[in-house]
Amino acid sequence: MSKFDPNSEKVAVLMGGASAEREVSLMSGQGVLKALQSLGVNAHAFDPSERDLGDLKREGFTRCFIALHGRFGEDGTVQGALELLGIPYTGPGVMASSIAIDKLMTKHIWRADGLPTPAWKKVDSAAAVRIALAELGSPMIVKPAREGSTIGLTKVTSVDQCDAAFALAAGTQDEVLCEQFIAGDEVTVPVLGSGAEARAMPVIRIKALDGNYDYQNKYFTDTTEYLVPCGLPAGEEAHIQQLVLQAYLSLGCRGWARADVMIDAATRQPYLLEINTSPGMTSHSLVPMSARAAGISYPELCLQVLQLATRDYASA
Repeated sequence: MSKFDPNSEKVAVLMGGASAEREVSLMSGQGVLKALQSLGVNAHAFDPSERDLGDLKREGFTRCFIALHGRFGEDGTVQGALELLGIPYTGPGVMASSIAIDKLMTKHIWRADGLPTPAWKKVDSAAAVRIALAELGSPMIVKPAREGSTIGLTKVTSVDQCDAAFALAAGTQDEVLCEQFIAGDEVTVPVLGSGAEARAMPVIRIKALDGNYDYQNKYFTDTTEYLVPCGLPAGEEAHIQQLVLQAYLSLGCRGWARADVMIDAATRQPYLLEINTSPGMTSHSLVPMSARAAGISYPELCLQVLQLATRDYASA
């Protein structure tokens, strides 16, 4: 991690991009940009879908805050380009980013490390979705393997939904994942820091209208409740924080990320769903909410994340 000097550095806030989450990324990026500028940081907006990334080097940018979401933003591609340009960037590196966006690879690693995650099946057809429903049971989640923000996701409760669910999930990519549905409390936990200094932040419990925490409810409505303090027993919250920290380190994450977890209502067993390596920073986003509960303001959070910017090969 290179030491941040606000008096001599020029910071690019990468936002927008070409993914299905472009609109949210622009909202995140503008929030981060204004926060950093309010602290006196020489920060500028930079949209990789409209400009050549080589301009970052040519224009003297010394550090990047990645506020891109989804593919071409948190999948290792931009991270790899910044490695080649020699510019430190926020969030996990190339390998951790590329693994974390792939829910199948993430599950394989977590399972290998003995971490709990719902049972799953990789499918390549609507017929395979029907077979998975028989094996995993109803309800079942069908979703793309490499999208975020619940894009392309369907909660399947009957066989006659399988064709449409597969078509929706496969509409953005080839790999589709069927996942056992865990009924219970939905929580999310940010992690801030790297290595031995990484720490899990306060747990947020999510209560969405009719239990439907979809793209619209995540970013554009005010009907979803976010409980922080989460209201879980202290021992249960601490256990979930420790589990998320293990999951974060298991994938080789650094800087910051946010993990989503379901808690089985009957057994109180937490199950890891996925980890987001470039979390949202909009007015509805969860990392700022958790940080606020820990006494960290939005601008200070942005600065802390920026200060953690580094490269995989910082000495190269």
